Amino acid sequence: MDNHITIQALKYGDLLHYEWNTTLLEKTDSHIFVLGEYGRKLNHYTKQKVFTIEAWTIEYFSFDSWFTVSADVVGGKIQQYYCNINQPAKINGNIVSFVDLDLDYLQRNGEWKVVDEDEFESNAFKFAYPEALIHKARKELLGLKELIRNKTFPFDGSIEMFIDRIPR
Repeated sequence: MDNHITIQALKYGDLLHYEWNTTLLEKTDSHIFVLGEYGRKLNHYTKQKVFTIEAWTIEYFSFDSWFTVSADVVGGKIQQYYCNINQPAKINGNIVSFVDLDLDYLQRNGEWKVVDEDEFESNAFKFAYPEALIHKARKELLGLKELIRNKTFPFDGSIEMFIDRIPR
């Protein structure tokens, strides 16, 4: 089985935003966990740049929930979480894609905060997000906060279970 998975972040209207390569950790009917390798390249089409990611990440993409999770792992511990609010991911062969709706919720130094609300506002206008989508994105952000607060999957230790899959 080929365990290489390309992740594609799209903007509304299915415009390719950025992509990177990962290794499959777990795949079910409802989600996928992948490992992002230290030093991997992220092709950012919107900015027309290639970034080198200097962290190992355990990443979660759901086929029915409206968020993704990327956990940076340093020294065997999760150093930060980065969550996108997005339309549910789709898988097609070895490509997993999701439509990024700009709102991000992240944890650094133990504190959670919402970022990119300004980007959400400007892209809602630029890409003409339907009103229902704007409401849905905001509602999903509240739901994500609730999952984290209640330590509900995948914030129940499921991500941490993959830490030992990172090469030492």
